[in-house]
Amino acid sequence: MKLSIKQGEELVKVARTSIKGKQVTLKGYEENQGVFVTLHSYPSMNLRGCIGFPEPIMPLNKAVIEAAKAAAFYDTRFPPLDLKEKYIVEISVLSVPEEIKVKEPSELLKKVKIGEDGLIIRCEHSSGLLLPQVFPEWNATPETALEMTCEKAGLPNDFWKTGKCKFFKFQAQIFREEEPKGKVVEA
Repeated sequence: MKLSIKQGEELVKVARTSIKGKQVTLKGYEENQGVFVTLHSYPSMNLRGCIGFPEPIMPLNKAVIEAAKAAAFYDTRFPPLDLKEKYIVEISVLSVPEEIKVKEPSELLKKVKIGEDGLIIRCEHSSGLLLPQVFPEWNATPETALEMTCEKAGLPNDFWKTGKCKFFKFQAQIFREEEPKGKVVEA
């Protein structure tokens, strides 16, 4: 489902309001949709929290609220957000992940589009996900994108070559504040 900038603005506002602990009701957006909420410290733009739902397991309106609170207060990589901090809210609304089917692991290199695809790796005891916007930030090639995704899952970076895991790709429509509580743009 393609969202308008107005809808993106609504989702960002709902995320920010739910982080402040206020009750939020967002009409519409009842379709189940995967979503991630990413918080960046401002003005450094360092990652401050990122939590979401890769699969469409709940309505988008509820998923944004839950992911926003989790990104702010329960991302174990960071201390809980202090509401006095300045931060940017970014919403990534995900397409349904699709398995990348290959006969040989080397074929994965031709199926990953940097700047378009996010990646998920799923193994027996491990999984990892990186959003599409991460790879261009790191000037990744398809090979380094696969390596980064393995590392995110706690695996050796060349584990993708073993063929022992499944890879999935997805796309995201991204809405981000230009400054805290500021104009929302589609990235």
